[in-house]
Amino acid sequence: MARRAPRYPSDMTDEQWALIEPLLPPARTGGRPEKHPRRDVVDAILYVVRAGCAWRALPADFPPWETVYWYFTRWEQAGVTEKILPVVREQLRLADGRNAQPSAGLIDSQSVKGADTVGRTTRGYDAGKKINGRKRFIVTDTLGLLLTVMVAPSSRQDRDGAKTVLLATYLTTPVRFLFADAGLAGRLLDWAQTVLRMTVEAVRKPAGQRGFAVIPRRWAVERTLAWLTAHRRLARDYERHTAVSEAMIRWAAINTMTRRLARGRPATRQQRRVLQPS
Repeated sequence: MARRAPRYPSDMTDEQWALIEPLLPPARTGGRPEKHPRRDVVDAILYVVRAGCAWRALPADFPPWETVYWYFTRWEQAGVTEKILPVVREQLRLADGRNAQPSAGLIDSQSVKGADTVGRTTRGYDAGKKINGRKRFIVTDTLGLLLTVMVAPSSRQDRDGAKTVLLATYLTTPVRFLFADAGLAGRLLDWAQTVLRMTVEAVRKPAGQRGFAVIPRRWAVERTLAWLTAHRRLARDYERHTAVSEAMIRWAAINTMTRRLARGRPATRQQRRVLQPS
């Protein structure tokens, strides 16, 4: 199988592919062999996520869009992105000098407009943000690396949506302490402590704050939301099903993490002092 020549900014580097390839499901034995290189398929998925185009608008040098979409849905049914995400997150945390598993996290939500492809039953109106579309609930570690994600109609109250993503975090990660927006204060904190034995601390804005200011503890998760929406497919929600929206977010997070791993970590301040000539 001849591989296409890389030509788009979203194409993986060799280092990225070396991280992702072992985590993909093995090819089925017997029957007709796979016609297109898997690296081209993953590049095509990342092109859709990064450039924001429709599946049918994939450039002609990628495999046929039907093939790419077939792999996308098949891998999602097998939970591939949910398996890749923790592996690359652990590698990135270790590269940053942290423990492989986080002990604390951050939770936040983001409302985005829904395209006309979003069905009426899975969209809603966020009266506070004045947005008709969907709401993303994410939990990250303290570095801003994605742990769990849940997509719901924008009309879903933050406290209600947070319960679902907190339960997913409880079941899939060792995180038992989270920092949250002050809007989640109240009954949610009691529910998390009583039902999940998780501590959620609401981080409030400094008294008298006017205009924009970086909020301690909260800035990392807000930066993650900015990283995600830099992928144009996520600038608004185009997906008919919320599960596909969640898959797109995980692919964007995987792309961001593997790029950081492939680039390598810059020397720390202490390392730079050691490397400086005397």
